[in-house]
Amino acid sequence: MKIERVMRLRSELEARLLRLSVAATLVIAGLGVLLGLWARSPAILFDGLFALIDAAITWLTLQVARLVASQGDDRRFQYGFWHLEPLVIALKASTLIVLVVYAFLSAVNSLLKGGYEPEFGIALSYAALVTLISFGLWWWLRGQAERIDSGLVRLDVKAWLLSALMSSALLIAFAMALAIQGTAAEHLMRFIDPLALALIALVLLPMPFREARESFAEILQISPSDLDAHLCSVMADFVQRHGFLDYRSYLAKAGRARFIEISVLVPPDLQLPVTEIDALRNEIGRAIGGAGPDRWLTITFTADPAQL
Repeated sequence: MKIERVMRLRSELEARLLRLSVAATLVIAGLGVLLGLWARSPAILFDGLFALIDAAITWLTLQVARLVASQGDDRRFQYGFWHLEPLVIALKASTLIVLVVYAFLSAVNSLLKGGYEPEFGIALSYAALVTLISFGLWWWLRGQAERIDSGLVRLDVKAWLLSALMSSALLIAFAMALAIQGTAAEHLMRFIDPLALALIALVLLPMPFREARESFAEILQISPSDLDAHLCSVMADFVQRHGFLDYRSYLAKAGRARFIEISVLVPPDLQLPVTEIDALRNEIGRAIGGAGPDRWLTITFTADPAQL
């Protein structure tokens, strides 16, 4: 009951944080789309669309957080809804890859056509405001994510850092454009907005690719190499110390959840009371670490090698 209460409280805090993030992201998205059209700046428009997609994915993440909190209540999903977390990340990463690639190609096309000159005064005001909001929320949410150990909020923290870096780059670019206005380099102003958009797209592109690779690895149930190495080290030491014959371990990760199955081969003539078997299970669990509602650990002892 205590573990369930902790899970419920953590999920409620997750939900409040994500709702706040969605509201702030929608404000930035609205400003980006409206001011991007007003200032005739595709770079700002891209920033607004990026924020809009992020708000939609964050809302979806919020629904996942609620489902994760209700794990065990649905007989159809008896292991809970942990598997939805990597699905959400994969969806977000795939969508952002398409958006970023399109933005880059659009910017290159504009550069080849001679560029364009947006309203840099409006653009500069937008970039300064969004930079301030994004860095503020990134700093605050980062502390909250560490406090409640939430993978979903950490994902949102990354999104706010991305938003802060994007708006900072726009702020610097637009400030440079206004600085060269009325000088001999004024003709370069037409290239600043598409060049900023192209550079931002190039910088952003590796991040969704990395997130897509990690999330699809979890969807395909590819065991994390570092966790698997730790598990093998723990079990090799355990088997050697207790004189058991062999073991097999199986590990999968889905979102913040880890599913671990271990089978230990004991000598056929060895007889262990249930209390001693429980003590051995507890020893393995402590050595593996990370005990809690996110860890599903199953340990069996058998004298039949076919059961490994």
